[in-house]
Amino acid sequence: MNKLQQTISNICPLPAGDGVRAQARLDSLTKPPGSLGRLEDIARQLVAITGAERPSVRRKTIIVMAGDHGVTAEGVSAFPQAVTAQMVLNFLRGGAAINVLARHAGARLVVVDIGVNGGFPADAAPAGASASVEFLRRKVASGTRNFAREAAMTREQALAALTAGIEISEAECARGAEMIATGDMGIGNTTASSAIAAVVTGRSPAEVTGRGTGVNDAGLAKKIEVIGRALALHGLDKGSAGVPALDLLAKIGGLDIAGLAGVILGAAAARRPVVLDGFISGAAALIAAELAPNVTSFCFAAHRSVEAGHRVALEKLGLKPLVELDLRLGEGTGAALAMHLIEAAARIYNEMATFAEAGVTEKD
Repeated sequence: MNKLQQTISNICPLPAGDGVRAQARLDSLTKPPGSLGRLEDIARQLVAITGAERPSVRRKTIIVMAGDHGVTAEGVSAFPQAVTAQMVLNFLRGGAAINVLARHAGARLVVVDIGVNGGFPADAAPAGASASVEFLRRKVASGTRNFAREAAMTREQALAALTAGIEISEAECARGAEMIATGDMGIGNTTASSAIAAVVTGRSPAEVTGRGTGVNDAGLAKKIEVIGRALALHGLDKGSAGVPALDLLAKIGGLDIAGLAGVILGAAAARRPVVLDGFISGAAALIAAELAPNVTSFCFAAHRSVEAGHRVALEKLGLKPLVELDLRLGEGTGAALAMHLIEAAARIYNEMATFAEAGVTEKD
């Protein structure tokens, strides 16, 4: 049994008894039942995910997968492919939005070269950099091929990227991470994500495709046309029925998306809550759920992006976003913000007094 199969076999349905136990404690706290709304839902889910009497999510890791996409050759992005590597260097120097928000959340940041088109110097992550940022070189290939002309990658490459994500997630859990969040960097990755969303949800490319990095109307029309052409080329224009998830990923996916799907699977198998960022993470979660349907019970949707496909992906996954802030940056920024709410829910559950402890009269 390979790493992927073993991981999938370890992702089981959440125990119903843990949720019942959590609800009993929530109802005993000094408040009217249900008055803290979705914070109570989050707390109950944390207890079920972790199996802990008092779930802790103070030790947080955000894993950002970086990879390039050959489909950018079709003119689907407002930015050139070189920006992927440039932004990775920005992450390592601490200057990007995700660096700021990860520091604010008290989260460790792990940046992974899973498929950037180009190399990085040995001192790309200087010794003086913050200990909260780590750079991992797990390159499977120097970007994907143009899936509008041929398969994005081989099945072996897709499996290698999934496996790398699982192993990185496992390593973070082993070093003490109590909550894992996903982030991405890859010019062209909204095109791949839209293609995946269209196939898995059965929607048309036009329904799940947005402006990504900010293409104009002509650019959006081009992007939709490219996706439609690619799906027809690979025989995916009728949906995902009968198409193994690994084959789907290889045909139209990305190394960053595959790596994130592995991160999600690895964290779920270790019974850690997974905080999904935006559209790219949503596409990765669609792949993860195709491989292991129980995985969605371990996931929190941090936010709903302005990308049209993200709403459709979340509906398919059955996940409700924690916030809506009109974000569309990626990097894990929305997930970093949502970590505050999830930790707040855990603290409410762990630290509030019960009616008996506080000497407060309960409702009749």
